Amino acid sequence: MATTTPEYFNGFGTGHLPGLVGVEILTITPEAVASRMAVRKEVMAPNGYLHAASVIALADTSCGYGCISLLPAGASGFTTVELKANFLGTARAGAILCRATPVHLGRTTQVWDAVVTLEGSGAKIALFRCTQMVLWPR
Repeated sequence: MATTTPEYFNGFGTGHLPGLVGVEILTITPEAVASRMAVRKEVMAPNGYLHAASVIALADTSCGYGCISLLPAGASGFTTVELKANFLGTARAGAILCRATPVHLGRTTQVWDAVVTLEGSGAKIALFRCTQMVLWPR
C-alpha cells in the first residue's frame, strides 16, 4: 500500500468504530504500529472502569492497520479470523497506548501481537494476539 502515514489511517477511521472510540495512530512502520486512546466516559463500562471492548478496539485497529500497510502485492484486503486478549489491569482516567508488531507475515495469513499500556506509567493492561486472513481478488 502506498499510503501508510498516521494521517492517512486517522482519516481512514473517521466515521467508523476507530474514530468513534478515539483511536489515534501515532506512528506506523513495517516494524510496529503505535497508537493511543484517551480514557473518557464514552469508552468506560458502567462500573467506572475502561471497557474491555475499548481495549480490544485499540489493539485490533492497530494490528489491522499494520496488516493493511503490509499486505502482499495483489492482495485485496484482509479479515480478522481469530483474536484473544489477556487483561492485566485497567484504567479510570488518562490514556492508553498500544504497540502492535507483526509476528508472521505470510501470503495467506498474518499474525500480530499488541501490548496495551497506561500512558505515563507504562504499566501493561492487556496482551493481545490476532490472526488476519489475507484476501485475494476472485
